[in-house]
Amino acid sequence: MTDLVYVLIRGLVAFLLMFILARMMGKRQITQITYFDYIVGISIGSIAAELTFSPHIRMSNFILGMIIWAVIPIVISKMELKSSRFRDLMEGKSVPLISDGKILEKNLKKETLTVDELMVLLRKKDVYKISDIQAAVMEKNGEISIMKKSELQPLTPVNMGMPVEKEGLPCIVIVDGNVLEKSLTDYGYTKNWLLGEIQKQGAEAFSDVFLAQIDSMGNVYVDLYDDKVKSPQIKDKLLVAANIKQLQSNLVNFSLQTQNIEAKKMYNEYAKQMDKLMDEMAVYLKE
Repeated sequence: MTDLVYVLIRGLVAFLLMFILARMMGKRQITQITYFDYIVGISIGSIAAELTFSPHIRMSNFILGMIIWAVIPIVISKMELKSSRFRDLMEGKSVPLISDGKILEKNLKKETLTVDELMVLLRKKDVYKISDIQAAVMEKNGEISIMKKSELQPLTPVNMGMPVEKEGLPCIVIVDGNVLEKSLTDYGYTKNWLLGEIQKQGAEAFSDVFLAQIDSMGNVYVDLYDDKVKSPQIKDKLLVAANIKQLQSNLVNFSLQTQNIEAKKMYNEYAKQMDKLMDEMAVYLKE
């Protein structure tokens, strides 16, 4: 076996092992790198490099070393969940840099942070004036968190005493012209209702739609294959038809949600009446 083939095999083994160990250690190693995580990452990477280019040393020794360096942070993370003191020892503490609008010079020196570096971190948070800041904290992972002064914070509906309807996660309902019927049903809508919604935005059929997403408020975003098609002005008669279809869909959903037998029967009857109404109006809506 030539040296090149040997290096190739050992390199593939090192890569696969690093991948497996990284998955075992979890996403925190990537998103929240602390001092200890930094040391572990460098050590495992160095061992993997040595495994690739040191054919004179047994492969099992390197594999054992990588496993040890991967197991240690897993054990430590479990210990950190049980002890806040141990967690502070391993990860450090968040350090306030600005409090009540005043810069804490001692903490800047403690973090070996210059004024220029502080300003860079602030600008990354879209803050250019220190006078706008009520408090700033250096987090354990080196990022900075900022709280602006009350008078400079964005105005929200809560501040104005306005009631806001709770909104859930949006859902994809059409991909590549195919309707994801389970997602649509889970959201409580029918294909007829969805067809009416996409037709309002210039599509003639589901096959014209590349992507459609519906939010918890019932609003539908539609992206057509033909980007040149613009949403047409909705004619009054077509709007009436779409509203009737939506009403019918809502009645069907109400019947599925209620446990009251009489209410369920009533909703279904009214939904059937909507069908009859659409049939009777179809000729006139096309005019």
